[in-house]
Amino acid sequence: MAAAGGERRILGIDPGSVRTGFGIIAVDGARSRYIASGVIQAGSGAFAERLHTIFTGLTEVIAEHAATESAIEEVFVNRNIQSALKLGQARGAAICACAGAGLSVAEYSARAIKQALVGRGGAEKTQVGYMVRTVLGLQGELREDAADALAVALSHAQHDRFRRQMARSSPGGAA
Repeated sequence: MAAAGGERRILGIDPGSVRTGFGIIAVDGARSRYIASGVIQAGSGAFAERLHTIFTGLTEVIAEHAATESAIEEVFVNRNIQSALKLGQARGAAICACAGAGLSVAEYSARAIKQALVGRGGAEKTQVGYMVRTVLGLQGELREDAADALAVALSHAQHDRFRRQMARSSPGGAA
């Protein structure tokens, strides 16, 4: 599904049970252009209400900016299993908002996102933020959650371009 002029609008999501970052880019061929970014503040109230805030916030973002597809960061489990479970539920609310709007949902690990943007999976957050601003031609600072969400969207665009290129170059692929 494409927006006006064949451009795709990718919604990148950096899920969190307190703050969920979002970033939307327009992609036309190899060019990526900034559309919007921000943070949905779910707060610290009842957990069910926070999940609902994430769901409704992303539903509004999708409608307002005419997103055509989405990508979300996968859960990373470090030590605190309770935090990982809550993050998984926040991801679920975000995925349901996307699926409810008819968007495809791609999922990427933090390592794959860093690899696509910086060239190494162990890159620092500051390096990722720098690349997001550079690729999209943005000035000034971005909130960390919004920058991470834009990184997810850019990573999806990069992975998709690579997949299409591989399909064209493989035997039997479109020329």
